Amino acid sequence: MKKLVAVLLIMMMLFSLTACAAEPKEDALPTIGVTIYKYDDNFMSFVRRAIQTAAEGKAVLEMNDSQNSQATQNDQVDTMISKGAKALAINLVDPQAAEAIIAKAKVADLPVVFFNKEPEATVLASYDKAWYVGTTSAESGIIQGELVTDMWNANPDWDRNGDGVMSYVLLKGEPGHPDAEARTKYVIETVVANGIEVEELELQTGMWDSVKGKELMDAWISKHGDSIEMVICNNDGMALGAIQSLNASGYFGADKFMPVVGVDAIPDALEEIKAGRMVGTVLNDAKNQGGATLDLALNVALGKDPLDGTSWKFDDNKAVRVPYVGVTIDNIEFAEDAYK
Repeated sequence: MKKLVAVLLIMMMLFSLTACAAEPKEDALPTIGVTIYKYDDNFMSFVRRAIQTAAEGKAVLEMNDSQNSQATQNDQVDTMISKGAKALAINLVDPQAAEAIIAKAKVADLPVVFFNKEPEATVLASYDKAWYVGTTSAESGIIQGELVTDMWNANPDWDRNGDGVMSYVLLKGEPGHPDAEARTKYVIETVVANGIEVEELELQTGMWDSVKGKELMDAWISKHGDSIEMVICNNDGMALGAIQSLNASGYFGADKFMPVVGVDAIPDALEEIKAGRMVGTVLNDAKNQGGATLDLALNVALGKDPLDGTSWKFDDNKAVRVPYVGVTIDNIEFAEDAYK
């Protein structure tokens, strides 16, 4: 009897050990260090969520909010390296800091995937274990310019004084940010190239922020009133702030309207389009930007080629480019699907 009990105990122990060995341990997954330049950026919150979703069951994320401070982000990179991260995924606070981040990664022999804020091509090329995931900055401005052109031509009543000139205000993102600079430049160049004469009433930075967007719009309405005929925003966050200001000033009623366009196609902006308070935006595909970032970071963390098993492709600058898509009420379901 004692022998039988002993045998049963041994068998139970062996079964327990086998079961434990079969269970995937979280700490057996590669750790990927991730920084977001600031968590309360509307668009980046969706990129962050996409990265977290894509990492489920595949990687442990050391996720950090850099709070719009490059010094904070530099410290976070040091900490992630010291904690044993196998790869870094960095949404830079300041694109000019990429060289310093790469220097840290080189010392630790760590691969780094930058995303959303693009480093200089020469800096990216300086390290064979550095890549980028993002967009072609000019593309969003061009697409936004085409949207503005088409809608301006289709709505002659938007030209309130009938002078044939589109008088606009423009809410710009962070100065020096590649997307802000390109969107500001190419949206107007595209409108002008399409034969529309323009007058710039105001161009100031709202720093991607809805509160700042509202404050600037408040001031512009007070100064220019109905002389404003188009509100162009580098992102939807600022557009939402502008709409809040316009709404409080009596726009979007029965006899008063102001066309507002943005970039990103975040869910709140899509709701404004459906409500008729925003005429268009440009889908900045957060889901695929986050997914591609995780795909590359996971592959290099595991010692694989960054594109292994993916459908992504690099351009000549070692960058994966996620395309933009113009969004109006006519194709809004397409943009909504990007968040499912």
